Amino acid sequence: MKDLFDLPFDGGPEPEPRPDEPAAAPERRVYTVAELTSEIRVLLEARFPLVWVEGEISNCRVWNGHLYFTLRDPDAQLKAIMFRSALGRLRFRPEDGLHVLSRGALSVYDPKGEYQLVCEHLEPHGLGAFQLAYDQLKKRLQAEGLFDESRKRPLPTLPRKIGIVTSLDGAAIRDIVKVLDRRYPNVHLVIRPTRVQGEGAAAEISRGLSEVARVSGVEVIIVGRGGGSIEDLWAFNEEAVARAIAASPVPVISAVGHETDVTIADFVADVRAPTPSAAAGLVVAKKDEFAAGIDRLALRLRMAATGRVDRLRTLVHRLSGRPGLAGWPARLALRGRDAAELAHDLRRAARDLRTRRQRSLLGLRMRLEVFDLRRRLAGIATKLVAADAALERAALRAHHRGDTTLSDLAGRLESLSPLAVLARGYAMCWNQDRTVILRDAAALRAGDRVLVRLSRGELGCRVEESSHGTDRQGL
Repeated sequence: MKDLFDLPFDGGPEPEPRPDEPAAAPERRVYTVAELTSEIRVLLEARFPLVWVEGEISNCRVWNGHLYFTLRDPDAQLKAIMFRSALGRLRFRPEDGLHVLSRGALSVYDPKGEYQLVCEHLEPHGLGAFQLAYDQLKKRLQAEGLFDESRKRPLPTLPRKIGIVTSLDGAAIRDIVKVLDRRYPNVHLVIRPTRVQGEGAAAEISRGLSEVARVSGVEVIIVGRGGGSIEDLWAFNEEAVARAIAASPVPVISAVGHETDVTIADFVADVRAPTPSAAAGLVVAKKDEFAAGIDRLALRLRMAATGRVDRLRTLVHRLSGRPGLAGWPARLALRGRDAAELAHDLRRAARDLRTRRQRSLLGLRMRLEVFDLRRRLAGIATKLVAADAALERAALRAHHRGDTTLSDLAGRLESLSPLAVLARGYAMCWNQDRTVILRDAAALRAGDRVLVRLSRGELGCRVEESSHGTDRQGL
């Protein structure tokens, strides 16, 4: 606080500060942690928007698709992160101990107050990414046993249906078809067009292999393409293609590039061909070998048969020249005639015996037929049918006679029925209790009630007068 005596009089200028008086302190600025961290992040991102950092990977792990790791050298370490989108573009798999060059931007992770490198790209230091990815996948698949010779299957001898997975635009398909058409024209080809290079080619090749393997009758599959750079052939170094080849239920021939090009697919396939044309040759080679084997066996068989006949002919000539065997052809002919005569007699005796047995069998069969139950049952069945028909006719006649008699009696009864008389206009008179039919008017007196039955309906009447003469009056 300034002293009262230091103030100027009459509003004049303030006096100059004394040299020994301390200067006033600057105004104090207080930051929150978040504000300070935010400003540091802004400064870092502005100062280091893109940097290359060399170091060794450690504490490498993948979480929710993102790669978290630490770059270290003998004197320091740096936290780093690679997001899912950038990680998917890597050709190799980052792992602990790998010396890499990383490209990215520096930033600050606010919740922990740590600065880190947001990595956009990684490449092995001193070794190409393609080569490292190739070596890593080869080592892993070899450890799983996918390269073992024990799991390799032999090619079929004469495949009738061959699957081909390749591009229709390359020379590989033309070379394969040309060789097969020239050396095995009756083969059936199942071609699955697919891309063989570029992004997504590995997935298409894998789908093509599985689809062709599911086609009925396919016995072997050729997968491959013509030559190119390591980038062009890289689809055949992808794990998806290797897994698809290993999972194929039929043998697979890998024919990728030229003879000097070796891919992961070559190690996993059952047979590796140096070129697509050679792959077609391997398939039809089995046919050529089979045909050549048949020709060799036929030649050996002819030579063996000819040699045996010659040896036997020589033996016969040598034996026929011995004194003890002189005249044996004539004796053999005589014995042949005796054998023919005996065979003739034997056939005749057998024929006579068979004839006698057949006649005896026929007689026994005729005797048995008399007692044949089926024949007797057939006769009984015939009699039953005839009796049933006669019974049915008699029943019809009796029924007809009964109908006639009943009709006559009904007619007669109808003629005698009082109802018929009533129908002609007559009436029937009852007493009031309906117990007596009235026939004489003398039985009634005036005032009595009677019931009169007509042809249709009845009448209830009261007698007013009665007459006993021949003249009749109505009631």
